[in-house]
Amino acid sequence: MVFNIKDSEERRVRQDFPRQVKKMENIWIPMSDGAKLAATIWLPEDAVENPVPAILEYIPYRQNDFTAIRDSVRHPYFAGHGYASIRVDIRGSGNSDGVLMDEYLKQEHDDALEILDWIGDQDWSTGAVGMIGKSWGGFNGLQVAARQHPALKTIITLCSTDDRYADDVHYKGGNVLASDMLWWASTMFAYNARPQDPAVVGESWKENWLDRLENTPPFVEEWLSHQRRDDYWKHGSVCEDFSKVDIPVFAVSGWQDGYTNAVFRLLEHLPNESKGLVGPWAHEYPEVATPEPNIGFLQECLRWWDHWLKGMDTGMMEEPKLISWIQDSELPQVTYEKRPGKWVGDNKWPSDNVQMAKWWMKGKTITTNPVNEADQVVIPSVQEHGFYNGVFCPFGQPGDLPADQRLENGKAVVFTSDPLEDTIDLLGKPVFHAEFSVDQENAFIVAKVNDKAPTGESTMITWGMLNLNHLDSQEHPQSLEPGKKYQVSVDLNVLGQQIPAGHSVELVLSPTYWPQAWPSPKPVNLTVYQNENTYLALPVRTIQPEDKEVGSHFQVPETAQVIEKEVLRKEKRTREVRHDLINGIWKLEDFSDEGERKLLTNGVEHGSINNNTFSIKENDPLSAKITCEWELVVGRDDWQTKLDTFSKMTSDEENFYLFNRLIAFENGEEIFQKEWKKTIKREFQ
Repeated sequence: MVFNIKDSEERRVRQDFPRQVKKMENIWIPMSDGAKLAATIWLPEDAVENPVPAILEYIPYRQNDFTAIRDSVRHPYFAGHGYASIRVDIRGSGNSDGVLMDEYLKQEHDDALEILDWIGDQDWSTGAVGMIGKSWGGFNGLQVAARQHPALKTIITLCSTDDRYADDVHYKGGNVLASDMLWWASTMFAYNARPQDPAVVGESWKENWLDRLENTPPFVEEWLSHQRRDDYWKHGSVCEDFSKVDIPVFAVSGWQDGYTNAVFRLLEHLPNESKGLVGPWAHEYPEVATPEPNIGFLQECLRWWDHWLKGMDTGMMEEPKLISWIQDSELPQVTYEKRPGKWVGDNKWPSDNVQMAKWWMKGKTITTNPVNEADQVVIPSVQEHGFYNGVFCPFGQPGDLPADQRLENGKAVVFTSDPLEDTIDLLGKPVFHAEFSVDQENAFIVAKVNDKAPTGESTMITWGMLNLNHLDSQEHPQSLEPGKKYQVSVDLNVLGQQIPAGHSVELVLSPTYWPQAWPSPKPVNLTVYQNENTYLALPVRTIQPEDKEVGSHFQVPETAQVIEKEVLRKEKRTREVRHDLINGIWKLEDFSDEGERKLLTNGVEHGSINNNTFSIKENDPLSAKITCEWELVVGRDDWQTKLDTFSKMTSDEENFYLFNRLIAFENGEEIFQKEWKKTIKREFQ
């Protein structure tokens, strides 16, 4: 994803630091098997005379071009405050040796341990190391922490997960996350095929590039081959044994991010010294993320590093364990520049300040009064339900968020409360409990909660889904018995949200959710039984007097000097839903031209274009189809490379069908083309 530095009069670009900084480029870190990993190091100039702790960011997104701008925001900043800030390309990415075969492999973790050893051997190092990362770097920070290297004293993990199966881009609640499974795989398929830089690695770049092109796998084939929680997903999921992460963790996310749930699980299970921060933000660092308010997150990182890596008293550990932003109610928009609200603090999680309030279903309403009589409601499959529900993990691009849910409510069954008499604040995880039956062997359920304004607008504030074949076990799913009554609890995404007096709460239920979930093989009728076992539990937080002081210490965002660039092509985003009335076909077309730019520091030109289409025909779950296309360019002067990829996913009742194609060009001439085809049996999906 493109990294944007927002223009703001309130953001200061620091050029003066307590310690002068030097940048060491194209540093090679040797591995025990002979491979070399590419690194850039920002270091205080006097670090040999006055050794410093180190901060490691370890990701596959190419330090010399695609992340060069974002790297220049924070790494020099940390170095200027007395740290060696180190950015390493994972094996198989950027200028590092090898081919990247999958996410979070043991090889990736083993290499990280060797990097930590290497850091400890440097004459500028005190031997103490912290890791920081967003998304992939947040994931592997947790995973490497679980390996318990003695040099790794703490990590800062942003926008990450502790659970690679149930709460990631592959599966959600045991369902194939159709919106992201193929898209993210297609992204890495293109990313991983990019060449090394001949100006750095020399003449071997071409041979190495051809090796990457030939052997780079479409990750989706492996991911879709593991449709249940098996050992493949347990690897790298620190939730399997939280005790292995025995160092303090600073976990950070935002309400628009796809990975906010993990912050709350980590705080519940990790060492008491761990802390959490959740703002209104998308999948980005809080000093640059949208929507506002931003905070001086680099300053918060320094306070954390100084405490755990330098033994300084920064006051951070006396602050609440969890600081979160309770968002004010807003009418629905697909893009917010700002989200008004307030900071609140909780000294532990689960918090004594939060109590679960039950809302029972009665007819087409929900009420806080317990239900005495029994009733039932049948919820049919509407295959096009979900087109206006936004993306799983917004990056802050225009159009990522759910539209007015009045566009969706007619395609599901909605239960609405009376207008609230009092304003409520919600913080934590809602859960929908239900007694149900279905008429098919395979089915799932989605539950959504909306904030309905007195004027009728409906804003989705949380959602969750569960593959009902996983009722008893994610690892050993079972067929459902049509007509049999079951009991289910559906976890919805955590939220921090105010609902004002006069507004209503909407509970929305459906057995379809395209394109977020791959459709069940056959249309499903879901029957929900309205009794004392069927209710929505909402986490209601009581305002605390000390809340008014929370967040008052946050400073204005600062950055280091951003490297200069020339914009060769501007960014463009479109996201359109199309409905063919005659043939009953619905399509979501999501186009993102992430622009092209030239880095003036090294002359590298890079850019990308991504186009994704999700389509389905009314009343036909087997018509679901996804296509993802990428164009990536990297080059300089008379060295120009381009990659074109095409990925497709379809299914019938028995199988998924995958197709991937990769074409590579050097200076406008096609030099490589390969296709991958794979049939994978459906397993309770």
